Amino acid sequence: MSAPTTEPAEIVAEGLEFPEGPVWLPDGTVLCVEIKARTLTAIERDGKRRVVAQLGGGPNGAALGPGGAVYVCNNGGFGWAVRDGRLITAGTAEDYVTGSIQRVDLATGRFETLYDRCDGQGLRGPNDLVFDAHGGFYFTDPGKLRGRAMDRGSVFYAKADGSMIREIIHPMSIPNGIGLSPDGKTLYGVETETARLWAWPVKAPGDLEMLPWHVAPHGGRLVYTAPSFTRFDSLKIEAGGNICIGTLDIGAISVVSPQGELVEQPRMNVGDTHCTNLCFGDADLQTAWITCSHTGKLVKRRWARPGLQLHESRWAGEKSNKAIQTEIQ
Repeated sequence: MSAPTTEPAEIVAEGLEFPEGPVWLPDGTVLCVEIKARTLTAIERDGKRRVVAQLGGGPNGAALGPGGAVYVCNNGGFGWAVRDGRLITAGTAEDYVTGSIQRVDLATGRFETLYDRCDGQGLRGPNDLVFDAHGGFYFTDPGKLRGRAMDRGSVFYAKADGSMIREIIHPMSIPNGIGLSPDGKTLYGVETETARLWAWPVKAPGDLEMLPWHVAPHGGRLVYTAPSFTRFDSLKIEAGGNICIGTLDIGAISVVSPQGELVEQPRMNVGDTHCTNLCFGDADLQTAWITCSHTGKLVKRRWARPGLQLHESRWAGEKSNKAIQTEIQ
């Protein structure tokens, strides 16, 4: 592993209400969800913010999809608390009804619920998603917490037009980040509390090759596990195949090779231990935008290697993102 990065990341925006799910747009705007504020928010290059949509519930992850729409994993809402001056999640919101997948029109701010159930069962708390080359998407659902009880999590595959959804992985222990290898032949997913990175070969869209249940209950191959206490959040993939994982409790991004080696673990050093997610942008895809959620910051840092150009990038220009927005002063 290379020497840890010591210089602080550049703070792009502050005062966000638990930001997550960053998405870089070609005009330099970064979209992110604010889970507590229940919004999809656009952040300009100068740090100014504007609300794209008031989504309700708990928007948790976002990605561009076909037609230039933004697809959002909505967990249905968290409870909230402040500890040592930092915003933290605290169970399930009192007004929680269900989780859902929402589709947002960037040109108008209008949104619709694409899915809120699968095979008659309500989605519990969708968290993060990734599109494949076929226009479908994989998403995680870690479930919800209810006092001393918690759900066992799942991974789903769905079509972007709302015509099909199916559960493809179960059970997992709080599945969170999800991503595809550059060739699309491997699906990666992490579990938060176990700090484990898992992999599944992709045979066809939404069809995975599973190991026997006695090897892993969900059929995955263990790629990496943290050697000391930390927790894993969302992830993105580099062009060369490394997996970059938001790493809680130490304020870092853990970069893991496909062979399971820790390549590096740069820390943001902005007074926040909760690096939850990242995206890559700029022409060379070597700038990482990272959400630091406990203190409500979006930061950026030059990255040592280029990020993977996601399938969503080809949809970015299909609709204008210059909608009439609410500017936040």
